[in-house]
Amino acid sequence: MNLYPYLNFDGKAEEAMTFYQSVLGGEFEGGISYFGEAPGMNLPEEEKKRVMHISLKISNEVKIMASDTSPSMGQVWKKGNHNYISINADSKSEGDRLFKGLSAGGKIEMEYQKTFWGAYFGSFEDQFGIGWMVNYDLKEGEE
Repeated sequence: MNLYPYLNFDGKAEEAMTFYQSVLGGEFEGGISYFGEAPGMNLPEEEKKRVMHISLKISNEVKIMASDTSPSMGQVWKKGNHNYISINADSKSEGDRLFKGLSAGGKIEMEYQKTFWGAYFGSFEDQFGIGWMVNYDLKEGEE
């Protein structure tokens, strides 16, 4: 299992992460995904260029991930909701266990479920107000 900070921005994710890279070094993993590239999303034109996901790998142990909020989907950036702890689980079942355990008594934002990007993913605010994301990247042949 790996734990990474996950930052949210109000339309400044790409700019911020490029700045962090200029200071900390590292490489962007998998390029930058924009909301406008996601299938089946009906977004205002100005939101299509917002970052859905970006990951800056600084070393094998250190990674910073980020995205922009999407106001049309009800996501409003405000100080205090701008970072999460992201868990990258070692298995689908471990991800499910961690999601269920940590989200108990909290507020689920997205159920732990299969996604279009080839992973199981879920997000929530725990009972103490901390934001979490649980992700498991499917291996070849897994469902």
